[in-house]
Amino acid sequence: MVNRLFLSFIALTFSVVATLADASRHVVLIVWDGMRPDFVTEKYAPTLDKLARDGVRFRNHHSVYPTATDVNGAALATGSYPNRNGLCANLEFRPDIDSHQPIDTSDPEAIKRGDETSHGKYLSVPTFPELLRQAGKSVALVGTKSVALLFDRHNDWIVVQMQNRPITIFAGAPMSVKQRDELTKLIGPFFDETKATAAQRNDFATRALTEFFWRDGVPDFSLLWLSEPDLAQHNFAPGSPQALAAIKAVDDDLATVLGALDKNHVRDSTDVLVVSDHGFSTIGRSIDLIALLNSAGFHAATQLFESPKPGDIVVAGNGGTVLFYVQNHDRETTQRLVDWLQRSDFAGVILTGGRLDGTFPLSAARMDTSNAADVVMSFRWNKSENEFQVCGKIDADWNRKAGEGSHATLSPFDLHNTLIASGRDFIKNKESDIPTGNVDIAPTILRLLRVKSPDVIEGRTLSEAMVDGEKVPWRLRTRTAETNRILERRLYEAYLETLTVGEYSYLKEGNGSFPDAPRMTMPAK
Repeated sequence: MVNRLFLSFIALTFSVVATLADASRHVVLIVWDGMRPDFVTEKYAPTLDKLARDGVRFRNHHSVYPTATDVNGAALATGSYPNRNGLCANLEFRPDIDSHQPIDTSDPEAIKRGDETSHGKYLSVPTFPELLRQAGKSVALVGTKSVALLFDRHNDWIVVQMQNRPITIFAGAPMSVKQRDELTKLIGPFFDETKATAAQRNDFATRALTEFFWRDGVPDFSLLWLSEPDLAQHNFAPGSPQALAAIKAVDDDLATVLGALDKNHVRDSTDVLVVSDHGFSTIGRSIDLIALLNSAGFHAATQLFESPKPGDIVVAGNGGTVLFYVQNHDRETTQRLVDWLQRSDFAGVILTGGRLDGTFPLSAARMDTSNAADVVMSFRWNKSENEFQVCGKIDADWNRKAGEGSHATLSPFDLHNTLIASGRDFIKNKESDIPTGNVDIAPTILRLLRVKSPDVIEGRTLSEAMVDGEKVPWRLRTRTAETNRILERRLYEAYLETLTVGEYSYLKEGNGSFPDAPRMTMPAK
């Protein structure tokens, strides 16, 4: 159900928390969008660093590929990979939702249309907040990005927008008119100006959660998705003064949350998990693939041509990964596209639906969805430093300039992200090197709240970090898959490296190269 109110230029769509079901056990999940684990230090994030020292710091945590927000929002929410939950990129071409151009997969209208066309299966498996509510648990979801909608999209929800930019989203049970009025008063001071900074939006989200949704008691589960340091790192690069200030700001928001738990006298009965959706890199080169493709004789665009022909290519740029949709799945064009990419100086790992030489199957990255692209390319990466002495550079799509920040590649700097857990159920002062991933969050939270995980969940419970967890002697293996192809008497090579713990595996990194490839230059305008 969607309710809309209009206040000046602000559109509001409301919802809130369910009735408290169990006041004895609570879990709070806080997402710091784009937070690299190497910045979790006393200098940059003192509150988070102390939380890590009081609990468990997961040193070997991994994002799901593509290492982008919506993909990992879905993975966090469902505990499953793209080929099971159905969402495999921030921008995907879904003709059943929009027949002309790729959709933003967390856009509220795209989600609504996706559920309409799939009979409620936009995400093809349930999310853990949905499972919690079905089990009678109380839930509060607050976020400064629309990705928060993926956690409980079937419930009533609120979207606060300013100048067409989402500020905060809440999900839960419908609110009364009185509750709406009270929340509007809380919102009011933030909209005296025509613009709100990312820090202000995050502060407001934190206050809305702790002052409004928690005022009658802390629910069983709460989500707080904060948009930094992602935005600052995109605009100014990891390690920049602006990015460091953004980290300090969300660290202050974490301190507010912890203070509110103390004020509500539930800190000792609460588990707090802080995770990031992905890591981050600096853009070494911005590649205008559309211009290069058309210069090379392809018929490519970011939207479908008015009279599409077999072989036309819709290109969806996702920062460090690009999806190519070849109309009618024309095999000749697909092969020619792969040939061209493998000869380039920017293509890292290439994945395809068919068995094409020098490529990995989409299933190797669990991207073989029903709406899968014909070709997926992860840009090349390296370990060099940016101007702020932060390691990790990538080539990226045309949406951002060199020197700015991006992610979504198979670089370890994008795949390696943050996870810290502290509270009643977690071991104190522990550092764990056992590989973990974002898909493990859902089953872990379900266990913490004593709700059974369904079979569709692919992640594992992080029992090795729990006070009452099974102390399993994990056997760690590193596996490397390689592919190659001879082109023009030279060898194109690519690899995917995976960490395996028992039956669970996590992508660690992947890259590719074509020795002495001629540098791709943008065609003259």
